[in-house]
Amino acid sequence: MTKVISIDAFGGDKGPKVVLGGINQFLYQNADADVHFRIFGKQSVLRKLLAKFPRVARNSTIIDAPDVIRGTDKIRDVVRHADGTSMFMAIRDVRAGNASAVVSAGNTGVLMSLSKLALKTVDGISRPAITTMLPSGGGDSRVVVLDLGANVQCDAQNLFDFAILGSVYADVIGGMSRPRVGILNIGTEETKGNETLQELNRVLTEHRDELPYEYVGFVEATDISAGRVQVVVTDGFTGNIVLKTVEGTAKLIKRVIMENFKKSILAMVGAFFLVHVFKRLKHKIDPRSYAGATFLGLNGFSVKTHGNSDALAFANAIRYAVDLSNADFNGVIRERVASVAHIRDKLAK
Repeated sequence: MTKVISIDAFGGDKGPKVVLGGINQFLYQNADADVHFRIFGKQSVLRKLLAKFPRVARNSTIIDAPDVIRGTDKIRDVVRHADGTSMFMAIRDVRAGNASAVVSAGNTGVLMSLSKLALKTVDGISRPAITTMLPSGGGDSRVVVLDLGANVQCDAQNLFDFAILGSVYADVIGGMSRPRVGILNIGTEETKGNETLQELNRVLTEHRDELPYEYVGFVEATDISAGRVQVVVTDGFTGNIVLKTVEGTAKLIKRVIMENFKKSILAMVGAFFLVHVFKRLKHKIDPRSYAGATFLGLNGFSVKTHGNSDALAFANAIRYAVDLSNADFNGVIRERVASVAHIRDKLAK
């Protein structure tokens, strides 16, 4: 059955050429994938660009969207006048059932607000959360972290819902059966953290055997990369700082390695013999390899990629969207929510 993905072609900093390039790269890498794209944006511009991407032209439909949401636009100003924008038209395409997911590199706050407005939250989930998989542990191991910026302030019930969303994402998309889930804190001791975190930890610990995941208690930021835990739950303020720190560290490692190679002929010779090691390292820490951040908890999938994404990053975001569409993700969410409703009620204010 053909999967249909809705694309906001005019979100992001680099314009529709990079978006079409990302679609082209996805189709090249996934030649057997039965995926069709509904691309929203200024039709006259897209038609000209499609001449350079015949593979995309064969697998897409162009829908004219005369207006564009800019990265600097304020949420309150955009929401009232979003009807003709490429972003909102692409989101509404999912609500109408024409597509199973939307992908955009546009303004994160606006995308989140419009997605929530159009798609609504899954029954039993208080708020949607932004998540992605960050590098962790050895090999190709990843860790699911949420929320990454959608909810600056969260109560215990919100964080409880995030644990459900993250554990299902790790299981269904990441292949991590009964994942280890931890709550991000300033220490692992039960006495650390604010009242919200302590209340959540108390309830989760009390019902540990009834949870659909393995609860490990409080974790610290160092545990994210250590591989001790597979899902890390936090509020959007802290989570966004974690994300930016991880991305900044990856760039620092790359910069230091390149600078030192240039200083010594011996280092350059050694690098030649270690080229396969550096390729694995690059894949592990390259932000483009986890470029898709997903809004979980909505009746439909909304995938956000960086505003400065290149074609590779956009292709990976599309892959996330297709993976979500292929799985009965929200069906599993509803089942898990129902199974822990009695625990969740204990956290209600």
